[in-house]
Amino acid sequence: MEKKVIKLSTEAYKGVRDFYPEDMFIQNYIFNIFKKVCESYGYNEYNASVLEPADLYRAKSSEEIVTEQTYTFTDRGDREVTLRPEMTPTVARMVSARKQELSFPLRWYSIPNLFRYEKPQKGRLREHWQLNVDLFGVTDTSAEVEVVSLAYTIMKEIGLKDTDFQIRLNSRKIMNYILSDLMSLDEVTAQKICRLIDKKQKMSTEDFDLAVKELLTEKSAEFLTLLNSQNFEEFVSKLPKGQEVVEKVDEIREVVAKLEKLGITNVIFDQTLMRGFDYYTGIVFEVFDNNPENRRSVFGGGRYDDLLAIFDGQKVPAFGFGAGDVIIRDIMETYKLLPEYRPKTDLYICTLAKEYQEYGNELAQKLRPVGVKVAVNLTDKKVGDQIKSADKQKIPYIICLGEDELKKGEFKLKNLKTGEEKVATEDTMASLILNS
Repeated sequence: MEKKVIKLSTEAYKGVRDFYPEDMFIQNYIFNIFKKVCESYGYNEYNASVLEPADLYRAKSSEEIVTEQTYTFTDRGDREVTLRPEMTPTVARMVSARKQELSFPLRWYSIPNLFRYEKPQKGRLREHWQLNVDLFGVTDTSAEVEVVSLAYTIMKEIGLKDTDFQIRLNSRKIMNYILSDLMSLDEVTAQKICRLIDKKQKMSTEDFDLAVKELLTEKSAEFLTLLNSQNFEEFVSKLPKGQEVVEKVDEIREVVAKLEKLGITNVIFDQTLMRGFDYYTGIVFEVFDNNPENRRSVFGGGRYDDLLAIFDGQKVPAFGFGAGDVIIRDIMETYKLLPEYRPKTDLYICTLAKEYQEYGNELAQKLRPVGVKVAVNLTDKKVGDQIKSADKQKIPYIICLGEDELKKGEFKLKNLKTGEEKVATEDTMASLILNS
């Protein structure tokens, strides 16, 4: 009986990406910007496994992420495991594990692979990479200023102008004061309001106002008046004038003033900015794209001084953010900032016949140690087809090996993009390629 052949789909799993060489080129370009900026601020790279105990996220991530968006399963040892949906709980665990050995302030960054089971859409997939930047051990607003400045520098490095984006600030301290002290809400209702505000941009004004009225009833009008303030000073003018409020407000003013001294002037206060995670304790921020084609939050973060206490009861002040690669690539595409694909290979060595491959490999071995990246033809293709193949792969230079070339020790080095040819020898070829 003939065995039935099963044809497997060539499609990737829904919500994830295949990275062909041209895609890897762009991803590495973005990652190199991330690394360059972070390391220029004195941050060191770390990493960890994509697998974490599920309880780590139940402890402090938002309920929506834990119950609806995680890839969670039971392993062969009957342990509940989650593919990490975010990196902050992991870095908190790592810092807590070696707290006595580490030197604070601690500046760390990572570009982890993250997984969330959510509806794929523009700027958001089920799997992505995300730059995570965290500063541990600084209690005052110098942490906010440094990290927000780093985030600003990333946007500038990818090619955006100050007018292309905003940095929006809010304070969970102020919002918690409004919800708890001013509105006298219980914890459950306060959390519902926070999540509602977090979704405000995705709702119509009518639907949002109605949802607020359902939760706050007679207090909704006062709350909406505060929330609809046009700027920081108007917002502050509607708050009580007590010292407790002044301290929280001054913290925002201080951060904005310090950033302005660093030349960062595209910062605004936004009382509707909440950030989705439950672990934020102070100032939160988001980078927001101003382009009409892509008006949305790019990335953000905030202060989370209490998170490390879930491990040993001891708090460590911390401020950080996460920036996903999907939305960064979308922004670069929107502003036409994506780099042109260039392969790593510098030179393709064609051979007129099979017997010249041996010398081609010998020549390649001489060129590689001095920095020339070389691919040698290993096929029986005609020279014209070899050249077409190299050109299709966007390899910039090519030489062809035949009897005359081997006898003379001279080669026609051709630039496939311009068509220009130069005579090269074994001794001059590397400099002609690398110094072009």
